[in-house]
Amino acid sequence: MSRRSTTNPWLQIGMDAWSLGIEASTVIGLRTLKIAAGGAAGEAEFRLMFAEKFNAGLDLQAKAMKGALGPTPERAAAASLAHVRRKVRANRKRLAG
Repeated sequence: MSRRSTTNPWLQIGMDAWSLGIEASTVIGLRTLKIAAGGAAGEAEFRLMFAEKFNAGLDLQAKAMKGALGPTPERAAAASLAHVRRKVRANRKRLAG
């Protein structure tokens, strides 16, 4: 029996959610600085942020309705976190660079 199959999947999901929260905090800080600086770049960042959040939510809902997140609550939660993490990670790389 593998170690992964004997552990509680919600523990890993909780750790992934915590880690995502830390990474999202970084993105929030970087975005806040860019938007607070104002100008065309700040306005563009605000518009991009709004569009990304809206589209990410729609994409996640579509996946849920199609059953693409997984057959169990644990798999759906993990897939949802992975979906959001990809977006957050891309924004962190873009904003930090």
